[in-house]
Amino acid sequence: MLKIKSGLNSKKERSMSHYRVGIIGGSGLYDIEGLEGKKWVRVATPFGPPSDDFLKGELEGREVVFLPRHARGHRLLPGELNHRANIWAMKKLGVAWIISASAVGSLQARYRPCDIVLIDQFVDRTKKSLEHTFFGRGLVAHVAFSEPICEPLRQLLLKSALEAKAHAHDGGAYVNIEGPAFSTRAESIANHKAGHAVVGMTNLGEAKCAREAEIAYATLAMVTDYDCWKDDSDHVTVDKVVEYLRRNSDLAKTIIKRVLPLIPEQPGWPCHEALRNAILTDKSFWPPRVKKDLALLLKKYL
Repeated sequence: MLKIKSGLNSKKERSMSHYRVGIIGGSGLYDIEGLEGKKWVRVATPFGPPSDDFLKGELEGREVVFLPRHARGHRLLPGELNHRANIWAMKKLGVAWIISASAVGSLQARYRPCDIVLIDQFVDRTKKSLEHTFFGRGLVAHVAFSEPICEPLRQLLLKSALEAKAHAHDGGAYVNIEGPAFSTRAESIANHKAGHAVVGMTNLGEAKCAREAEIAYATLAMVTDYDCWKDDSDHVTVDKVVEYLRRNSDLAKTIIKRVLPLIPEQPGWPCHEALRNAILTDKSFWPPRVKKDLALLLKKYL
């Protein structure tokens, strides 16, 4: 096991871009063919431990960092995910773009199992607002979140998904519930009638923290079931989710490999400047401990 070091530590690494692409998803993604120079690293954060160690490597000429969202062996409930620690650690590792690969339930008939939805909105059904922000404790910031997904990254993923012959859908709202139970039928029908696209338990917290960390974030929402609103379809079960996850894994790997060469080597999209006009607290009032904990995020503005 390696501990995280600052800077790049080999001639080969120094010749590559300093900025890495982060990938958050299931364990199947880490078996992706062509990943070279694999190193698991452990990152300590001011917000507690991340979900797991991080797998660094090189894929399609880009430095990448993988994180098992629910830990290797799938040991963490959605409500146990430490989004602040996960995203802070990604930032520490030089990540400027994050691709999320996530299992979701479909809320509309046109989104079929094994389809992929390139979501562009969220509906928050959680009660974890303070766990989805780095701020507070005397330091106030309000980032713009009307467009919660990084549109340039989303478009690159959509292009790559279509080129990979995936049944990919452009846009849609992701309803984020807390879980760990799936939706009740009444909840599922309400979400369906509201016209939302998919339902999941994890991505909103990642997206909010990524925006505050000035990291571009987009989701490959991989449909595994019809939730429980659809009368003529069997209701969601763990066995079915796992079956479709396995089918989706290979497709997700293909899309990720296609998109990596398309991502710019230097950050320059609007979400990479999300904090510029977001911090309200006067610098003279920034609490020293909070300032220290957030130095990684605030260094451009100190």
